[in-house]
Amino acid sequence: MSIGRKETARAFGQALRAARFARGFSQEQLAELAELDRTTPSLYERGLRTPTLTALIDIGRALDIEPVQLLSDTLEQLRRGP
Repeated sequence: MSIGRKETARAFGQALRAARFARGFSQEQLAELAELDRTTPSLYERGLRTPTLTALIDIGRALDIEPVQLLSDTLEQLRRGP
């Protein structure tokens, strides 16, 4: 069974939001630390965009977690379903 792009983007957004909340960061703080445009975290969290590999690494660094943890959390969200 193939997983669609929209479902994956939403699942990543949920994983990112949870990781950001766990560290007490605002979207703006995350954007600054990851050197992203200030609107980018919102787009990710709403499932409107997916990060590039470089952005994923930068986000992991900013949140002080391994990027693979964000991927693992995304897969967990996908397993749970909507």
